[in-house]
Amino acid sequence: MSKKITKALIPAAGFGTRFLPQTKAMPKEMLPIVDKPVIQYVVEEVVASGIDNIIIVTGATKRAIEDHFDAPNEDLVQNLINGKKAQVLNKIKRISDMANFIYIRQKGLYGNGTPVLCGEAVIEDEPFAVVWGDEFIYANPPRLSQMINVFEKYGGMVISGVKIEKRQDLSRYGIADLEKVEGNVYKIKQIVEKPDPDSAPSDIATHGAYILPPEIFAALKKLTPGQGGEIWLVDAINLLKKEGIPLYAVVVENGKYYDTGNKLEYLKTVVELAQTHPEIGKEFTNYLKGLVF
Repeated sequence: MSKKITKALIPAAGFGTRFLPQTKAMPKEMLPIVDKPVIQYVVEEVVASGIDNIIIVTGATKRAIEDHFDAPNEDLVQNLINGKKAQVLNKIKRISDMANFIYIRQKGLYGNGTPVLCGEAVIEDEPFAVVWGDEFIYANPPRLSQMINVFEKYGGMVISGVKIEKRQDLSRYGIADLEKVEGNVYKIKQIVEKPDPDSAPSDIATHGAYILPPEIFAALKKLTPGQGGEIWLVDAINLLKKEGIPLYAVVVENGKYYDTGNKLEYLKTVVELAQTHPEIGKEFTNYLKGLVF
């Protein structure tokens, strides 16, 4: 039987160059979606999936992430008490109470495999989840919960799959060549990075969230750095697949993917979630309807 997933790792050490100069001193993961930063949506998904040990791998200029998930300072608490804002106070206190947070400063080569390798000492010999800190999925049940169910049944490695609606967008993602197992579960034969839309093996992009065995650390250490000295997680996953560890995709059900890693998609996310916000949604929607272009 597979071990339970009790830990999730969130890489959050990137420079956020697509959002400069905004991200010169502010982490891209802390960009606000109305009144919550992107990374809080990510953490909420992890917690809603039953995981309460969260390792966040940070880098320079990322102290704001630690401060956000820390308990509120006494001056702020007293200010909210004096202002009779108990609801707001309870909301910010819940942030630090959501999970056990562990922070690791990233060091090593460039590439998205490096922050995963940095978590080895904390993860030890357990299977674990990886989710990126600058994108999230709203799903019911949560995306990561759907993946955990598959891992507990089949073991191996599991990647979340997202159906790409527009064919021309297939060239933006790693697209999976799939073999159906059951329902929304597939075995991945290979992942084709950014294929020509006309020759893509499917319309399912595999990215965003992973469940990995502890063997991934040895696989990452075996990799030869690529161009620019980069170490990529997908290369280590493919290595384990060649060694016989099965690789599955879970096409997320009842979900909506929000990519906040570039300016246009970030703004789309802000506008969409602002329209459903309980405090400002109706007024903001009316404002949008009144705009003349």
